[in-house]
Amino acid sequence: MNPRGLQENRWFFTTGDETFLRETVGIKEWVIPQDREFFDSFEKLAEAVVESSDLLLDLVDNYTDVKNRCHRMKEVEHRGDIITHEIYEHLNRTFITPLEPEEISRLASALDDVLDYIEGTAQQMYSYGITETDTPMREFARLIQLSSVELLEAVRGIRILKDPKRVEERCIEINRLENLADEVLSHAIRDLFKTDNAVMIIKLKDIYENLEAATDKCEDAANVLSDIVIRHT
Repeated sequence: MNPRGLQENRWFFTTGDETFLRETVGIKEWVIPQDREFFDSFEKLAEAVVESSDLLLDLVDNYTDVKNRCHRMKEVEHRGDIITHEIYEHLNRTFITPLEPEEISRLASALDDVLDYIEGTAQQMYSYGITETDTPMREFARLIQLSSVELLEAVRGIRILKDPKRVEERCIEINRLENLADEVLSHAIRDLFKTDNAVMIIKLKDIYENLEAATDKCEDAANVLSDIVIRHT
């Protein structure tokens, strides 16, 4: 028996004739503060990313009523800004956190960046007067949506980290999707410069690059999640 009474993951504290039994899931869970507000906020932020990516995919598949639908995406992006601000506010008020403060800040910022790029590119399409979408836009939107779903599941996985391998698998998949987006961009730019409409080339190149950048931001968030898994398991 451990001198302090550690036996089969149970702590025994004896005072006089009384023995108090405390069930634990391991010393780490007992020591680390179980402040779940951060994880709740991360999940809300990741859910907003998925919602925004769903709206983007729907927009490029059915490019009508663009102004109102961009406004809806702006509302989701604004909600994400509020959640991100709340995370920073809570971080400033909390002395001991379940993750490193830098990790919390980096993850909040990375998820918020994804939202910014999704909403910003949709607004750019409207502002540029794009009248119809094309195959690269639809491919980018689908890759962003798939990456966002993977992000949400990875964020949910860091709450307890019972299955770190599963979180890593999500992050690897996001990296694979980002590589596919790189290929889409390469082909799209090459085909674009075969055309002779200079103004449209400039507009579409901007849109393509920003859509691809959204997948880069998903990968950035995945890298933060991967670092968290490595450090805390």
